[in-house]
Amino acid sequence: MPKIVLLSDPRIAAVSVKECGEPLVDLRTVEAIRVDPRLADREGAYAHVRLSVADRLVAAQTRLPRELRLLITEGYRRVGLQQQYFDSSVTRHRAAHPDWDENRVRVEASRYVSPPDVAPHVTGGAVDLTLCTSNGDELPMGTPVNATPPEDGEACYTASTAISAEATANRHILGTAMTSIGFVNYPTEWWHWSYGERYWAFTTSAHHALYGAWELPS
Repeated sequence: MPKIVLLSDPRIAAVSVKECGEPLVDLRTVEAIRVDPRLADREGAYAHVRLSVADRLVAAQTRLPRELRLLITEGYRRVGLQQQYFDSSVTRHRAAHPDWDENRVRVEASRYVSPPDVAPHVTGGAVDLTLCTSNGDELPMGTPVNATPPEDGEACYTASTAISAEATANRHILGTAMTSIGFVNYPTEWWHWSYGERYWAFTTSAHHALYGAWELPS
């Protein structure tokens, strides 16, 4: 697999942000998009994304075969929740590799959960998603959404060869639709796509990110 730039790489934090001020949109109100409730929170934050991200998801849906649908599992994530996820990842990696120093633990944890200060989800510019049929049946993608190491190996890497031919084909369908509309993928997670935030800006060589950390009103 090609070399991966991790979210913990100092070059990501160095990307400047010129906040455009786009509001968050509730995808549950967008008829063309399906939102899965598996990660639903009481306030519904998980179903929100920035306006341009919502528009691009609708456009990406039109690039899929007629019988397939995007299925969104999570969009916006509050900073506090992102911190909890990152701390949990650090704890799991520390336990799995007691010989690693603290810096390596945090770097390896960031392969799968972003440090909060550069996290795409806290900007509203990222979505975790998969594919399903028009009847709602999820397609085989090689791993479930959020099936991350150290427990689950590296089949979650987008370019993994340790998955079936069917799963590989399905990831290609998803990737083709998403990249055609301007999204970028975080290569350790086939389900994670973003637009407008720091990782997107770095990957596309944009002059700056459009979205910084955002707060959804309670």
